[in-house]
Amino acid sequence: MMWDQIFQAEGGASFAEVLVAMALTMTGLVGAMGAFEAAERIVRNGMLATRALAMAESRIEAKRSARWDRLLLDDLNHDGVPDLVMHDNGVGGDAVAGDGTYSGRWDQDGVQLIWTVTPSRSGPLSASGHVVIEARAAYASGSGPREVRVGTLLANPLFVGSQ
Repeated sequence: MMWDQIFQAEGGASFAEVLVAMALTMTGLVGAMGAFEAAERIVRNGMLATRALAMAESRIEAKRSARWDRLLLDDLNHDGVPDLVMHDNGVGGDAVAGDGTYSGRWDQDGVQLIWTVTPSRSGPLSASGHVVIEARAAYASGSGPREVRVGTLLANPLFVGSQ
C-alpha cells in the first residue's frame, strides 16, 4: 500500500500545462524584445537630435570667435587651413544667388548642417555694422524629418558708422 501512495503522489505535469507555460513564456519574451526595439529607436533618435544640436551650436560658436575679415571662411577639420569659403551663389545650401546671404553646407553622420551669414547691409562685409548668423541642422527620424535651428547676432568691431 505504501508503494501505491508514493507513485500516485508523483503524478507530474500534464502536456496541456506544459504548453500553457511555454505560451506564457514566449509571450513575455516577445513583449520584452519589442520593448528593447522601441528603446533602441528612441535612443537612436535622441542621439541624432543631440548630434544635430551640437553641430549647429559648434558652427555658431566658431563663427562668433572668428575675426571679422575671416567670417566667411570655415575650417571644418580644425587644422588651421580654411576648408570652405561661404558664397552667395545659390548652390551648396544657399537658397537664392545674390540675395546678400552667404551660406555653407556640411553633411556628417546623418546630419545635414547649413549655416548662413546675413549682413545688415548689402555690399562688402566690412561695410556692415552687424551680421545675423544662423545654423540649421536637419536629420531624419522615425517620425519624419526634423530640424534644429540656432542663431545669433554678431557686431562688427571695426564698424564706425555709415559714410
